[in-house]
Amino acid sequence: MITIAQARLGIHDPHDCTDASDELTILHAIYDTLVRRVGQDFVPHLARRWDVSQDAVAWTFHLQPDVIFHDGTPCDATAVAASLARMAREDRGYTLGAPAVWRQFLGGADLEVVDPLTLRVTLAAPMADLLDVLEQGFIVAPSVFDALDAKDYSVQCGTGPYRLVSISTDEIAVTRLEDYFAGTPSNRDITWRLVPNAADRLTLLQKGNVQIANGLGYEASRALGNMRHTFLSPVAIIYLLNAAKGPLCDPRVRRALSLAVDREALVETVMHGAAQPLRGFVSPNHFGAGQGGCDRMDRDLARELLTQAGHGGGLTLEVDCPTRLPDEAERLTAALAAQLADMGITLNVHIHPEREDYAHMVRRKDVQDMCVFDSSPMSTYRVLYEKIDSRVAGSWWQGYANPRIEALIDRGRLTTDRAARASIWRDAYSLLQDDPAWLTLYNPIRVIGLAGSHPDFAMPADGVIDVARLPAFEATQ
Repeated sequence: MITIAQARLGIHDPHDCTDASDELTILHAIYDTLVRRVGQDFVPHLARRWDVSQDAVAWTFHLQPDVIFHDGTPCDATAVAASLARMAREDRGYTLGAPAVWRQFLGGADLEVVDPLTLRVTLAAPMADLLDVLEQGFIVAPSVFDALDAKDYSVQCGTGPYRLVSISTDEIAVTRLEDYFAGTPSNRDITWRLVPNAADRLTLLQKGNVQIANGLGYEASRALGNMRHTFLSPVAIIYLLNAAKGPLCDPRVRRALSLAVDREALVETVMHGAAQPLRGFVSPNHFGAGQGGCDRMDRDLARELLTQAGHGGGLTLEVDCPTRLPDEAERLTAALAAQLADMGITLNVHIHPEREDYAHMVRRKDVQDMCVFDSSPMSTYRVLYEKIDSRVAGSWWQGYANPRIEALIDRGRLTTDRAARASIWRDAYSLLQDDPAWLTLYNPIRVIGLAGSHPDFAMPADGVIDVARLPAFEATQ
């Protein structure tokens, strides 16, 4: 049995949107999706191939034959359509503070079962990046829909490489399918164990009591030697800026704020080196991420912009700050305040201890001048659509508007050629450096420990452990 120690443990409705890597690793073990993310691209999975119309509206998926759910029922086009329809329901797709995430993309779609192995999805609006959504579109056995609707999360049933064996508050156990269509995983039995403390997870790994320990301390984990593996988290640590009212509705002030910050110093003082300065609105792991120097501090230009905007004599900004997610939010805000004080910018900080209430406040656009937040979707298009496009005014949008960015979004959603679309997103990346919607700071560097020597191991781009593709471990009892 292979045991994975992690900080959080739980499994909920697979059709609710989550960015929790500790839950996604379990969902991807039990469930399959039509496509699978590899780096910045997608490869066939339940769909052995697909076709998309030139206008990015009609998608036809050709399914793998003879795939069976863990309950013995066939995973055919009808079952896949049922899962996509359930994802699109108004009461599904909830993530922290934001309801019906998937409905904004799959709502109103026509799901046509052409034959048992062919499904045609005709969207209500073009979306060339639909695979970004389908990569988290877990295909669930219809037999458990009613139980899931009743919030019975012990009935998880998919077609994935592992079948659920047991679930408790402290452990979740699965066992592999020996005839899995995409190849038999190297390890037979997997158990995820709840170990909230990072030092305890490290000790368990060192003693051989677990084979994998995730979320380890950056410095303490150096004791692992070659068992220590670091990876860049795609989650962007940012401050959302109120561009609807107040001083930050002036693009000169937003840009000045970005130019005034020493991101490298924040990485050292707040994260103790366990982060990489963020160079744009998405991480380097994202499709279409560009290059640029928005994080290069230029305080002379920042002062000039502040003076042009009428704030040469100083500026006070009201800041909303949670106590977790990101967990370093208070330390970060204190360090940022110390830096900006040298620029004549004062931060008046308001602490919010209830994180879900905080998320709802942000979604209601009830923030003051700026608020600590993160951006987690692996989809560049979703970030642009849900958080930056003023015409959508999505859950996390805070008043920013740039017609040039929105013209690029319109082009990108229609551009099915992947290389051409990446170029469009790089153009958007560049424009958002000159006219930032947010104050972007860094991507965390995470640590995972693996028992034994696995020099070829690399974490997936999304930072989620893929248990089906782990190296073989020496089994323990």
